Amino acid sequence: MLQTFTTWNNWLGKRMFYVVLSALLLGFNLSLPKSPVITKVAIGLFAYMTFVTALGTSFKEFIKVLNKPWTPLWMLFLIHGGAPIVAWIVGLIFYPHDPLMRLGFLISSSIPVAVTSIIWTSLTEGSVPLALVVVTLDTLVVPVILPTFFLLAVGQVIHIDYGDLVWRLLFMVTIPSVAGMLVNDFTKGRFADFSKSVGGFTSKAALFLVILLNAAMVASEINWNISLIKLLLVVLLLVVSGYFLGYLGSFAVKERRSDIISAMIYNVGMRNISFGSLLALAYFPPAVAVPITLAMIFQQPVAAVVSYLYKRYISRSPRLLAPNQAINKR
Repeated sequence: MLQTFTTWNNWLGKRMFYVVLSALLLGFNLSLPKSPVITKVAIGLFAYMTFVTALGTSFKEFIKVLNKPWTPLWMLFLIHGGAPIVAWIVGLIFYPHDPLMRLGFLISSSIPVAVTSIIWTSLTEGSVPLALVVVTLDTLVVPVILPTFFLLAVGQVIHIDYGDLVWRLLFMVTIPSVAGMLVNDFTKGRFADFSKSVGGFTSKAALFLVILLNAAMVASEINWNISLIKLLLVVLLLVVSGYFLGYLGSFAVKERRSDIISAMIYNVGMRNISFGSLLALAYFPPAVAVPITLAMIFQQPVAAVVSYLYKRYISRSPRLLAPNQAINKR
């Protein structure tokens, strides 16, 4: 039975683009109303995905990453420093007379790292401990960074229930991550097969449901017409630039291995768009939330395309393989 789930898990892993695209298409056609119940379900699914991913990671490896903080700190700089600069430049080029649209771009580039970046890092055999460290650190610094950012960019301080935000991120990332790593260490890796079979398959199913629910809840906010074509192209450009910024940033890392590159690409490139949309709608005119919401259309499909391109790139650059990946390739 485990072998069957392993086969299904591997089959889905090679077709994540279609999994993501089908979830988005179904979600946009369902058009569900925003609901606390749906939100809680999505959070629970996130927590499960994170737990399964962490089952294949040792807590000792996580601590080892913390002992070398340069790479995580560099990634946080790219996330909250480099990405907003890119968004500001893109906004000035394409929307020089539309401050609300430019503000939307800035917000989309400054919001927290997406939890799904951990999942995609795992799917590309990247450094899950590094991804976990960055997402966890980001959870801690966001309550300080976002108010400061809005003070500088908008000229006002906004008040957000950061206690609730931090708790949700802790529940989705930190708690299940620590639990998964501790289970891995205490059982001496006995659950590794579960994470590659039943757990891997069901976590991909959970990812499908999360994308579907998020897409369904924002579907009613998007008016599909010809005027959106330019905005869609600009949003796509911003999404792609985020992943590319992570790749470029990897050249500054001393130990530039494939697992590090993967974590940097997805951590720097992916954002918690659901939070960004809610933030914009709560404190700014609706126009500010439009580019943020539209980013949901592209983020996951582009992540799947990046996964495909990244695997081809690594297959042609064996010198970048991490030691454990090199063993698996033999």
